[in-house]
Amino acid sequence: MMTPRQPNFFASEAELDEFMSSPDAQLIADLEKLDGDIMIVGAGGKMGPTVARMAKRAAPDRRVFGVARFSEPKLKAYLESHGIETISADLLDRQQVAALPRAKNIIFMAGRKFGSSGSEELTWAMNSHVPALVAEHFAGSRIVVYSTICVYPFAPVAHGGSREEDPVSPPGEYAMSCVARERIFQHFSKTLDTPALLFRLSYAIDMRYGVLHDLALKVLAGQEIDVSMGHVNVIWQGDACSQSLRSLLHTSVPAQPLNVSGPETVSIAWLAREFGRRFECGVKLVGEEAPTAWLANTSRASSLFGYPTVALATLIDWQADWLRRGLGSLNKATHFEVRTGTY
Repeated sequence: MMTPRQPNFFASEAELDEFMSSPDAQLIADLEKLDGDIMIVGAGGKMGPTVARMAKRAAPDRRVFGVARFSEPKLKAYLESHGIETISADLLDRQQVAALPRAKNIIFMAGRKFGSSGSEELTWAMNSHVPALVAEHFAGSRIVVYSTICVYPFAPVAHGGSREEDPVSPPGEYAMSCVARERIFQHFSKTLDTPALLFRLSYAIDMRYGVLHDLALKVLAGQEIDVSMGHVNVIWQGDACSQSLRSLLHTSVPAQPLNVSGPETVSIAWLAREFGRRFECGVKLVGEEAPTAWLANTSRASSLFGYPTVALATLIDWQADWLRRGLGSLNKATHFEVRTGTY
């Protein structure tokens, strides 16, 4: 299977999902080197369906499981229509976790972020207790653990972003609970001899949500844009999903982190102006750029997987076209501008 040529635009959500879940030759080759079935734990989130579809398309003869609560029946039916075997489960329930098939390859995507304020105990339970249940149940499996750039403290913009060996020391309870998730998986990686990898992702881009979506929507609506969090890294969601599946080949004991995003340190003000240029409208910037931001040095991922296949300029063009034509949105803001760590 060859990755289709990059389109100039997406005519529909179905076309977007089809392209975004297309595996490339490198992913197909990497999955051929692995034995066993693939399970996506937390397949109901924003990226889960893309990972599940991509895995099945890259390894059509392999069983691919998608585990989630599936509170939206349409998502369950959607995944099953593409050959994914769905399992409805509450991951906070020890018995339901214990009943899951013991797949050899696990992509762990479950977690909680938005709505954390006022329900901190649930955030900690989802981000630290659930990992313990899952790590114990899948002892010995390869596990790629979705994590976040937010485990680092803010990095100086001029220094190229945090590296994997840098200490973690984040602001806010959400980010601290993400450190707990990583530590839990590292503990069980050591004690149960489970190969794992901590997939520290920064801002995957889908036309229906993400930093570019949030910025472009504000520019189009003539709203003010706060540039206090002045810089970000972004990556096409298809590239992020592919790299997470390819990371199954790079799990280790003990588990090690891997920063994943686009290679550029991107200015929020510059992005806003680029959207203004495409929309032929003015841009209202407020605030003052901080000298630090949540930024990742992704040189290690680039050495493993190469550079992302979709360039930043292409992402900007796609996003502008998508919103100009009034296509779908998940209505889930990234809150990328928040510097307190409170969501």
